[in-house]
Amino acid sequence: VQLQASGGGLVQTGGSLRLSCAASGRPFSYYATGWFRQAPGKEREFVAAISGGGGRSNYADSVKGRFTISRDLAKNTVYLQMNSLKPEDTAAYRCAASPFGLRVGTVASEYDYWGQGTQVTVSS
Repeated sequence: VQLQASGGGLVQTGGSLRLSCAASGRPFSYYATGWFRQAPGKEREFVAAISGGGGRSNYADSVKGRFTISRDLAKNTVYLQMNSLKPEDTAAYRCAASPFGLRVGTVASEYDYWGQGTQVTVSS
């Protein structure tokens, strides 16, 4: 499966962005999908994940209540709605797909397929 992430940009503190992860190849419903981010000088960190069918989701504590992950099976796309953005959310965001479709894992090594990054910059 090939993944294409988009939707990043520059936004002020408190603003919103919606990231998209579009998949091609096998039906996206086979895969759990996660979002990870990495800021300069920092390690990659888990942000959110959703199961293949969309029934389960998981979030990092730092984004709970502000970010929402969802998927549109018909469009083969996973979204990350990001509200109340903070400067510390600034990072390159990447989506990834795991063959463990029922899991919503937080570990990057569980994900076999990765899209390119989309930059999110939150100004203070």
